Amino acid sequence: MAFIDYYQILGIDKNADAESIKKAYRKLARKLHPDLNPNDKEAHKKFQQINEANEVLSDPDKRKKYDQYGKDWQQAEQFENARQKSGGSYRSYGDGGHFDSGGFDDNDAFSSFFSSMFGDQGGRGRQTKFKGQDYNAELKLGLRDAYTTHQQTLTVNGKNVRITIPAGVENGQVIKLKGYGAPGSNGGPAGDLYITFVINNEPTMKRAGNDMYMNTDIDLYSAVLGGEATIDSLSGKLKLKISAGTQNGTQVRLKGKGFPVYKKEGQYGDLYVIFNVKLPVDLTEKQKELFSQLAALK
Repeated sequence: MAFIDYYQILGIDKNADAESIKKAYRKLARKLHPDLNPNDKEAHKKFQQINEANEVLSDPDKRKKYDQYGKDWQQAEQFENARQKSGGSYRSYGDGGHFDSGGFDDNDAFSSFFSSMFGDQGGRGRQTKFKGQDYNAELKLGLRDAYTTHQQTLTVNGKNVRITIPAGVENGQVIKLKGYGAPGSNGGPAGDLYITFVINNEPTMKRAGNDMYMNTDIDLYSAVLGGEATIDSLSGKLKLKISAGTQNGTQVRLKGKGFPVYKKEGQYGDLYVIFNVKLPVDLTEKQKELFSQLAALK
């Protein structure tokens, strides 16, 4: 396995702190995200690399193993066990590392252990299988996408993966696709793909858990005299009664018209509609006269 310099991939120093790693990853992720580079295979490859680098370097335990063992960091525990049995040590040189046997010959406990893990040139040893590395990715959805169960096709390692996204998935929620990570070693299983959902609110609509909050404009006359308003909710068009004397900012609750509850069919949160009373502009002389008469009556 060729050595991959995760620090170089993220463009950071080996002494970078957690915040620097996060900033570097986010900057590159925004630039290389597949949604922005749909037909750029090189960008897709780099996006996978920065996700792999971030997954390792943002985890203190994995980063420690990577710094010590280089490309063999995933076998750190096995190497440590081998070192303890042999009395030797493992030295990392960036592109991997090697064991100092501590003076033992090829028949010692360390040599037997190493052969059982990786086999020998004669093929006599039993190779230990290792699971491949996990991948991490982000998937951006609009509120309307997250409102309904639907399918999307993702490109992972050059392969198209069709997934079903259940209605009600939340912002920041993570799902696992088993076996869609890096290939395993020595015939071991592939790693997994972890997808984090990023769901953005709309200008007039926002989500809070399973409830929805929506702003809608009504004219002054309807606010004063009462009337009806039609809103375009995620579940379709809804008619609302406007009570006479409705004040600006009045909030109306529509039970069960909010966001679907994740993986609980038929269950929904509530929809809260907030009325914004719009004052008339560019009044005619006649309208101004009528308002003046109303003002005189108060």
